Amino acid sequence: MSLVEQRVNAEDLARRLEALSRFLRVAGPYLPDTRLVAAHTLVERAGNRLALSLDHTVVALAGSTGSGKSSLFNALARFKLSQVGVRRPTTGTAHACVWGPLEPANKLLDWVGVLPRQRFVRESALDGDDEVALHGLVLLDLPDFDSVERTHQLEVDRLLGLVDQIVWVVDPQKYGDRVLHQAYLSQFSAHAGVTIVVLNQADRLSPGDTEVVLGDLRRLIEEDGLEETPVLAASAKQPGMLGELRAALEETVAARQAALRRLAADLDTVGEELAATIGPPAAEDEVDRSTVRQLSDSLAASAGVPAVADATAAAYRQRATAATGWPLIRGLNRLRPDPLRRLHLGDKPETDAVSTDIVPRTSVPAPDAAQRSAVGISVRAVATRAAAPLPDVWAPALTEAARSRSGDLPDALDRAIATADLGAQRKPLWWRVAGVLQWVLLGAAVVGLGWLILGYALGALGLPELNNPQVGSVPLPTLLLLGGLLAGLLVWLLLKPLVAAGARRAHRKAEQRLRAAVTEVAREHVVAPVREVLNAYAQAREALGVVRSE
Repeated sequence: MSLVEQRVNAEDLARRLEALSRFLRVAGPYLPDTRLVAAHTLVERAGNRLALSLDHTVVALAGSTGSGKSSLFNALARFKLSQVGVRRPTTGTAHACVWGPLEPANKLLDWVGVLPRQRFVRESALDGDDEVALHGLVLLDLPDFDSVERTHQLEVDRLLGLVDQIVWVVDPQKYGDRVLHQAYLSQFSAHAGVTIVVLNQADRLSPGDTEVVLGDLRRLIEEDGLEETPVLAASAKQPGMLGELRAALEETVAARQAALRRLAADLDTVGEELAATIGPPAAEDEVDRSTVRQLSDSLAASAGVPAVADATAAAYRQRATAATGWPLIRGLNRLRPDPLRRLHLGDKPETDAVSTDIVPRTSVPAPDAAQRSAVGISVRAVATRAAAPLPDVWAPALTEAARSRSGDLPDALDRAIATADLGAQRKPLWWRVAGVLQWVLLGAAVVGLGWLILGYALGALGLPELNNPQVGSVPLPTLLLLGGLLAGLLVWLLLKPLVAAGARRAHRKAEQRLRAAVTEVAREHVVAPVREVLNAYAQAREALGVVRSE
């Protein structure tokens, strides 16, 4: 396929780069930095390259010692160089030749890192019309990648990450070099569209041998994954053997696509590397109800919900007895401490769930070691369940999210218990009815007692006795006294099953409300942070799909 035909849409490239930036924003806080170094580098480099001149194409000549790339560099420049700075020495740094005015390319060369004294210029107006086709070319001669100087190798690696196109220069003796193929060419398999391989010094071979070597070189290149990469023969000593290479460079310069193709290939490479961090879809509600229920049960036990529910039932019985019991013994109940007030609960429920008012701490017993351990296990279970469908690289982030607010759990649970409406302040209507009835019966007994006392007093004073009405054979005063007392006692006994049933109902409602409050704490302090990570995962997955053009 012609290089011109392999066009990259600039808008699509910008959309993919923006998606990569979005991936880093949402996934960066949760993934190891080592997984994201290449992506961060690409985003920064792409932004810098696109901000510089796209009318210039930076092509690097790379090769090993003795491959003749420097001679090829001079041959392509045809030795007519307008020097900037001192004359070029043989060093371990890159040199550049610019076709066209130097000034527009200076910022690009500054970014690439070519020193001013190592920049040369080919003015087409001075050198003839045959150079116009290369106007905009910035050709770099890189140090040898197999140099014994480590700094030279590092410089090559740095520049290979910045240039728009790479021309690999090999010679007939070392074209199969293992370092070249394993450390470089195979690592650029996604960059076939911006790679050219040149068999230099082909003038040393006969035409037949040249074809044999080119065939073997093509085989090696295909094994490196560069099936679409052009493989050309050239010679720096024979100007006529530079035609194919110059034509390829002219085609690249004319297309003004090398920089975009290079960035697109880099995006493909980074996208494939990041693919290991993304798996199947995962919804924010990946934490199922059973896992949340297990967590809520553990937190409820830790927060003392059973003890508070029992205290609510006991308080109901005590208050019901005080309101409906036999008036003669009601006072005894009031002497006993209220079970809820002993826990500093049940006075005035907090109705504003987001209130910032200070809530006094309760006196609910602190959780024991087994309960704290159960809470820890349940918190880990939430993270484990959420991480199940995700790649392993997300598991630490989910575990950290689940534990992120563990330190706030004790206070949050205590506040939830303290502000829960246990219904302790509400008095059923039948309490009032039963209480009035008990006082009426007690009043009847008091009337009967007073009536009898009056009769005994009159008899003791020798006054005429009262003519007490009879109900059957029982005097009315006696009936009022005994009937009032016995009926009050009977009413109290009859109401005890109702009080017990009400206490059970109060226990059940209190437990439900307390568990609901604890579940809300569980969702806010454990599940919500986990869902934030799952939401980030979903956004990262969507963004990576755009990066990979899926």
